[in-house]
Amino acid sequence: MVRAMVAASGDLGTTSASRDTWNPSQYAQFSAQRSQPFWDLVGLLDAPGGGGFGRCVDLGCGSGELTLAVTERLGIHEMVGIDTSDAMLARARDLVGPADDRLRFARGDVGQWTGRGDHDLVLANASLQWVPNHAEVLSRWWEALAPGGQLAVQVPFNADHPAHVVATQVAANVLDPAEYATVLDGLGAVAQHVRMQVYPHHLASSASVVEWVKGTTLTRFAKVLPDELYAPFLDAYRERLLDTIGDSEPYFYPFKRILMWARRDPNGATRHH
Repeated sequence: MVRAMVAASGDLGTTSASRDTWNPSQYAQFSAQRSQPFWDLVGLLDAPGGGGFGRCVDLGCGSGELTLAVTERLGIHEMVGIDTSDAMLARARDLVGPADDRLRFARGDVGQWTGRGDHDLVLANASLQWVPNHAEVLSRWWEALAPGGQLAVQVPFNADHPAHVVATQVAANVLDPAEYATVLDGLGAVAQHVRMQVYPHHLASSASVVEWVKGTTLTRFAKVLPDELYAPFLDAYRERLLDTIGDSEPYFYPFKRILMWARRDPNGATRHH
Protein backbone atom coordinates (compact mmCIF):
# COMPACT_ATOMS: atom_id res chain seq x y z
CA MET A 1 0.00 0.00 0.00
CA VAL A 2 2.78 2.44 0.91
CA ARG A 3 4.66 1.72 -2.31
CA ALA A 4 1.50 1.96 -4.39
CA MET A 5 0.59 5.39 -3.05
CA VAL A 6 4.08 6.73 -3.78
CA ALA A 7 4.12 5.24 -7.26
CA ALA A 8 0.77 6.83 -8.04
CA SER A 9 2.26 10.28 -7.52
CA GLY A 10 5.55 9.91 -9.37
CA ASP A 11 9.24 9.38 -8.76
CA LEU A 12 10.59 10.69 -5.44
CA GLY A 13 13.79 11.60 -7.24
CA THR A 14 11.99 14.15 -9.41
CA THR A 15 10.19 16.16 -6.77
CA SER A 16 9.27 19.76 -7.39
CA ALA A 17 11.41 22.26 -5.52
CA SER A 18 8.47 24.70 -5.48
CA ARG A 19 6.55 22.87 -2.75
CA ASP A 20 8.07 23.57 0.64
CA THR A 21 7.21 20.70 3.02
CA TRP A 22 9.57 21.67 5.86
CA ASN A 23 7.82 22.69 9.06
CA PRO A 24 9.98 24.57 11.60
CA SER A 25 7.68 23.62 14.50
CA GLN A 26 7.70 19.93 13.58
CA TYR A 27 11.47 19.96 13.20
CA ALA A 28 11.93 21.76 16.54
CA GLN A 29 10.21 18.97 18.50
CA PHE A 30 13.58 17.19 18.77
CA SER A 31 15.87 20.23 18.69
CA ALA A 32 17.74 19.14 21.83
CA GLN A 33 18.61 15.75 20.33
CA ARG A 34 19.57 17.29 16.98
CA SER A 35 21.84 19.94 18.50
CA GLN A 36 24.38 17.60 20.13
CA PRO A 37 25.86 16.31 16.83
CA PHE A 38 26.17 19.92 15.67
CA TRP A 39 28.23 20.92 18.69
CA ASP A 40 30.30 17.74 18.46
CA LEU A 41 31.07 18.76 14.88
CA VAL A 42 31.99 22.29 15.92
CA GLY A 43 34.26 20.75 18.56
CA LEU A 44 36.42 19.29 15.78
CA LEU A 45 37.38 22.75 14.51
CA ASP A 46 40.82 24.21 15.08
CA ALA A 47 40.72 27.75 16.43
CA PRO A 48 42.14 29.99 13.70
CA GLY A 49 44.88 32.44 14.43
CA GLY A 50 44.80 36.14 13.68
CA GLY A 51 41.41 37.21 14.97
CA GLY A 52 39.07 34.23 14.52
CA PHE A 53 36.95 33.01 11.65
CA GLY A 54 36.32 35.49 8.86
CA ARG A 55 34.01 34.43 6.03
CA CYS A 56 31.90 31.34 6.83
CA VAL A 57 28.89 29.51 5.44
CA ASP A 58 26.37 27.13 7.02
CA LEU A 59 24.97 24.90 4.26
CA GLY A 60 21.53 23.61 5.22
CA CYS A 61 21.05 26.08 8.07
CA GLY A 62 17.39 25.18 8.63
CA SER A 63 15.64 27.43 11.10
CA GLY A 64 18.91 29.13 12.01
CA GLU A 65 19.14 28.72 15.78
CA LEU A 66 22.39 26.79 15.61
CA THR A 67 23.79 29.08 12.92
CA LEU A 68 23.24 32.06 15.18
CA ALA A 69 24.64 30.22 18.21
CA VAL A 70 27.85 29.15 16.47
CA THR A 71 28.34 32.65 15.03
CA GLU A 72 28.23 34.03 18.54
CA ARG A 73 30.25 31.26 20.17
CA LEU A 74 33.12 31.37 17.68
CA GLY A 75 33.07 35.12 17.16
CA ILE A 76 32.56 34.68 13.42
CA HIS A 77 32.92 37.92 11.48
CA GLU A 78 30.70 36.98 8.51
CA MET A 79 28.29 34.03 8.33
CA VAL A 80 25.76 33.16 5.62
CA GLY A 81 23.16 30.46 6.24
CA ILE A 82 21.94 28.69 3.09
CA ASP A 83 18.76 26.59 2.84
CA THR A 84 16.13 25.57 0.28
CA SER A 85 13.13 26.00 2.60
CA ASP A 86 11.45 29.40 2.66
CA ALA A 87 9.59 28.42 5.84
CA MET A 88 12.83 27.56 7.64
CA LEU A 89 14.54 30.70 6.35
CA ALA A 90 11.65 32.88 7.53
CA ARG A 91 12.08 31.45 11.04
CA ALA A 92 15.84 31.98 10.80
CA ARG A 93 15.54 35.63 9.76
CA ASP A 94 13.29 36.30 12.76
CA LEU A 95 16.25 35.41 14.99
CA VAL A 96 18.58 38.08 13.67
CA GLY A 97 18.30 41.65 14.88
CA PRO A 98 18.47 44.45 12.30
CA ALA A 99 21.72 45.74 13.77
CA ASP A 100 23.55 42.39 13.46
CA ASP A 101 25.39 42.52 10.14
CA ARG A 102 27.52 39.42 10.87
CA LEU A 103 24.81 36.94 9.93
CA ARG A 104 22.41 36.70 7.02
CA PHE A 105 20.33 33.94 5.44
CA ALA A 106 19.77 33.14 1.78
CA ARG A 107 17.91 30.59 -0.31
CA GLY A 108 20.07 28.21 -2.30
CA ASP A 109 20.85 24.64 -3.35
CA VAL A 110 23.59 23.32 -1.08
CA GLY A 111 24.45 20.64 -3.62
CA GLN A 112 25.35 23.27 -6.23
CA TRP A 113 26.80 25.90 -3.89
CA THR A 114 30.39 26.93 -4.36
CA GLY A 115 32.56 29.82 -3.25
CA ARG A 116 35.54 31.81 -4.48
CA GLY A 117 38.27 30.22 -2.40
CA ASP A 118 37.90 32.79 0.38
CA HIS A 119 36.01 30.94 3.15
CA ASP A 120 37.59 30.18 6.50
CA LEU A 121 34.86 27.65 7.26
CA VAL A 122 32.36 25.61 5.26
CA LEU A 123 29.92 23.98 7.69
CA ALA A 124 27.22 21.47 6.69
CA ASN A 125 25.25 19.81 9.47
CA ALA A 126 22.81 17.08 8.35
CA SER A 127 22.33 18.46 4.83
CA LEU A 128 24.73 16.56 2.56
CA GLN A 129 22.51 13.45 2.64
CA TRP A 130 19.79 15.32 0.71
CA VAL A 131 21.92 15.68 -2.44
CA PRO A 132 23.59 13.10 -4.74
CA ASN A 133 27.22 12.78 -5.88
CA HIS A 134 28.89 13.45 -2.56
CA ALA A 135 32.44 13.31 -3.88
CA GLU A 136 31.62 16.03 -6.43
CA VAL A 137 29.79 18.16 -3.88
CA LEU A 138 32.60 17.90 -1.35
CA SER A 139 35.05 18.91 -4.06
CA ARG A 140 33.02 22.08 -4.77
CA TRP A 141 32.82 22.90 -1.09
CA TRP A 142 36.55 22.29 -0.73
CA GLU A 143 37.36 24.71 -3.54
CA ALA A 144 35.45 27.41 -1.64
CA LEU A 145 37.99 27.26 1.20
CA ALA A 146 40.75 29.79 1.56
CA PRO A 147 44.25 28.39 2.24
CA GLY A 148 44.11 26.92 5.72
CA GLY A 149 40.29 26.94 5.67
CA GLN A 150 38.28 24.20 7.34
CA LEU A 151 35.47 21.91 6.18
CA ALA A 152 33.12 20.39 8.78
CA VAL A 153 30.30 18.04 7.75
CA GLN A 154 27.84 15.84 9.66
CA VAL A 155 25.78 13.21 7.83
CA PRO A 156 23.08 10.94 9.29
CA PHE A 157 24.09 7.29 8.81
CA ASN A 158 20.93 5.65 10.08
CA ALA A 159 19.36 4.27 6.91
CA ASP A 160 19.40 0.72 8.31
CA HIS A 161 17.06 1.62 11.20
CA PRO A 162 13.45 0.56 10.54
CA ALA A 163 12.35 4.21 10.72
CA HIS A 164 14.21 4.78 7.45
CA VAL A 165 13.89 1.34 5.89
CA VAL A 166 10.11 1.48 6.09
CA ALA A 167 10.11 4.89 4.36
CA THR A 168 12.66 3.64 1.79
CA GLN A 169 16.33 4.40 2.23
CA VAL A 170 16.32 8.18 1.99
CA ALA A 171 20.03 8.19 2.88
CA ALA A 172 21.08 6.03 -0.07
CA ASN A 173 23.41 8.83 -1.19
CA VAL A 174 25.52 8.53 1.95
CA LEU A 175 28.97 6.97 1.61
CA ASP A 176 30.83 4.72 4.01
CA PRO A 177 32.98 6.69 6.50
CA ALA A 178 36.17 5.31 4.94
CA GLU A 179 35.05 6.61 1.54
CA TYR A 180 34.65 10.12 2.93
CA ALA A 181 38.14 9.92 4.39
CA THR A 182 39.46 8.86 0.97
CA VAL A 183 37.66 11.76 -0.75
CA LEU A 184 39.08 14.29 1.71
CA ASP A 185 42.59 12.91 1.29
CA GLY A 186 42.26 13.12 -2.48
CA LEU A 187 41.22 16.76 -2.20
CA GLY A 188 44.47 17.49 -0.38
CA ALA A 189 43.46 17.67 3.28
CA VAL A 190 46.56 18.18 5.42
CA ALA A 191 44.60 17.02 8.49
CA GLN A 192 41.28 15.24 8.83
CA HIS A 193 39.02 13.47 11.29
CA VAL A 194 36.21 11.16 10.17
CA ARG A 195 34.17 9.05 12.57
CA MET A 196 30.83 7.30 12.93
CA GLN A 197 29.11 8.03 16.23
CA VAL A 198 25.96 6.56 17.75
CA TYR A 199 23.75 9.11 19.52
CA PRO A 200 21.47 7.53 22.17
CA HIS A 201 17.98 9.09 22.30
CA HIS A 202 15.37 8.16 24.90
CA LEU A 203 12.00 9.05 23.40
CA ALA A 204 8.62 9.02 25.12
CA SER A 205 7.43 6.14 22.97
CA SER A 206 8.18 4.26 19.77
CA ALA A 207 5.43 6.36 18.15
CA SER A 208 7.66 9.39 18.76
CA VAL A 209 9.92 8.08 15.99
CA VAL A 210 7.14 8.89 13.54
CA GLU A 211 7.12 12.50 14.75
CA TRP A 212 10.93 12.57 14.38
CA VAL A 213 10.94 11.44 10.75
CA LYS A 214 7.94 13.62 9.86
CA GLY A 215 10.26 16.58 10.42
CA THR A 216 12.99 15.25 8.11
CA THR A 217 12.85 12.04 6.07
CA LEU A 218 9.12 12.07 5.34
CA THR A 219 9.23 15.61 3.91
CA ARG A 220 10.27 13.94 0.63
CA PHE A 221 7.01 12.02 0.54
CA ALA A 222 4.92 15.04 1.58
CA LYS A 223 6.42 16.89 -1.40
CA VAL A 224 5.13 14.43 -4.01
CA LEU A 225 1.94 13.10 -2.41
CA PRO A 226 -1.24 15.21 -2.49
CA ASP A 227 -2.89 15.74 0.89
CA GLU A 228 -5.54 13.08 0.27
CA LEU A 229 -2.78 10.48 -0.24
CA TYR A 230 -0.20 11.71 2.29
CA ALA A 231 -2.51 11.19 5.29
CA PRO A 232 -3.20 7.49 4.51
CA PHE A 233 0.48 7.04 3.61
CA LEU A 234 1.42 8.36 7.04
CA ASP A 235 -1.08 6.03 8.71
CA ALA A 236 0.28 3.05 6.79
CA TYR A 237 3.84 4.07 7.60
CA ARG A 238 3.06 4.39 11.32
CA GLU A 239 1.33 0.99 11.41
CA ARG A 240 4.16 -0.80 9.59
CA LEU A 241 6.88 0.89 11.62
CA LEU A 242 5.26 0.03 14.96
CA ASP A 243 4.76 -3.54 13.78
CA THR A 244 8.52 -3.62 13.18
CA ILE A 245 9.93 -1.84 16.25
CA GLY A 246 7.07 -2.53 18.66
CA ASP A 247 4.64 -0.18 20.38
CA SER A 248 6.44 0.66 23.60
CA GLU A 249 6.91 3.41 26.18
CA PRO A 250 9.61 4.67 26.50
CA TYR A 251 11.66 3.88 23.39
CA PHE A 252 15.42 3.87 22.88
CA TYR A 253 16.28 5.31 19.47
CA PRO A 254 19.96 4.87 18.51
CA PHE A 255 20.90 7.28 15.72
CA LYS A 256 24.16 6.89 13.81
CA ARG A 257 25.89 9.90 12.28
CA ILE A 258 29.15 10.53 10.42
CA LEU A 259 31.16 13.54 11.54
CA MET A 260 34.01 14.72 9.33
CA TRP A 261 36.44 17.60 9.51
CA ALA A 262 39.36 18.54 7.29
CA ARG A 263 41.73 21.47 6.91
CA ARG A 264 43.08 22.77 3.64
CA ASP A 265 46.81 23.26 3.09
CA PRO A 266 47.74 26.81 4.19
CA ASN A 267 49.67 27.10 0.92
CA GLY A 268 46.51 26.31 -1.07
CA ALA A 269 47.76 23.04 -2.56
CA THR A 270 45.12 20.64 -3.92
CA ARG A 271 45.56 17.14 -5.23
CA HIS A 272 43.10 14.87 -7.02
CA HIS A 273 43.56 11.12 -7.39
